[in-house]
Amino acid sequence: MSRSARLLLLAVLLSSGTVLAQGYPNRPIRLVVPWPPGQATDVTARIVAEKLGPALGQPIVVDNRAGAGGVIGTEAASRAVPDGYTLLMGSSGPITISPSVQKVSYDPQKDFAPVSLVQTGNYVLVVNPSLKANSVKELIALLTSNPGKHSFSSAGTASTQHLCLELFNFMARVNAIHVPYKGSAPSLTDLVGGQNTYTMDTVTAVLTHVKSGRLRGLAVSKAKRSAVFPELPTIAEAANLPDYDMSGWIGVLAPAGTPREVVDRLSTEVRKIVHASDMIERMVALGMDAAGNTPEEFADFIRQQHVRYGAVVRQANVRVD
Repeated sequence: MSRSARLLLLAVLLSSGTVLAQGYPNRPIRLVVPWPPGQATDVTARIVAEKLGPALGQPIVVDNRAGAGGVIGTEAASRAVPDGYTLLMGSSGPITISPSVQKVSYDPQKDFAPVSLVQTGNYVLVVNPSLKANSVKELIALLTSNPGKHSFSSAGTASTQHLCLELFNFMARVNAIHVPYKGSAPSLTDLVGGQNTYTMDTVTAVLTHVKSGRLRGLAVSKAKRSAVFPELPTIAEAANLPDYDMSGWIGVLAPAGTPREVVDRLSTEVRKIVHASDMIERMVALGMDAAGNTPEEFADFIRQQHVRYGAVVRQANVRVD
């Protein structure tokens, strides 16, 4: 569809927004997930879709469009007709990190209409249990006494995990080698095997490894402790780095130009779902914090995250070729 045709369609939709909202939705809604099945964004999307479908009276069809660190699916959603029948389960990587490290065809703050944040997630700093480091301070001491001799892994260059680790390294003043992988699974597998010294990953990803003793958890990345790992301190408190507070996030967005009445309806329903006690419990069990908010609040949150991650990208000189 040409740009002029899209603008004409947008004008028609805007002029009839109230009518559209009154009859919305009258057919299935597609929820684009720019990651493969089983990844945190996909899990979150399916939990929300399970509740949102009945609330709206129409099925929510999860459409996995994985590739390029979430960029492919995000680009596809940005080009969709802005009628409320295509939504994006966006996340920190493709929305607030990728535009700072590579060329993408979308502008996260212009090409999307934020609906509601759904959750923020803690990351866990983990090491191989054979490592002589039982705390964050001991890990930092080991790394600083052996500059450039230890490696840390991530789910990929410019992934949320990578930037969380880069900020930790910078604030702790350690020099270590980054080893990027294509996803969390191989990164954690090699850490279990002793090929790398440390990494950070989601609570869900590391849970079985830590509980089984294959990895040792040292601390969590957010400013508050995780309900799943209450025994683990925050990095801020464990390493005396009071400004360290990093997390990933997942939320619902619509293509820019989606009628405001439709965005408001979706936001209201998503917030009801996210704030329900059973949803909060499910999120906590997965190491996530439910976090529904208004479209305006979500837009402000995205701007703040873009600034925060952008600063880390520049500081660590992170690029994706």
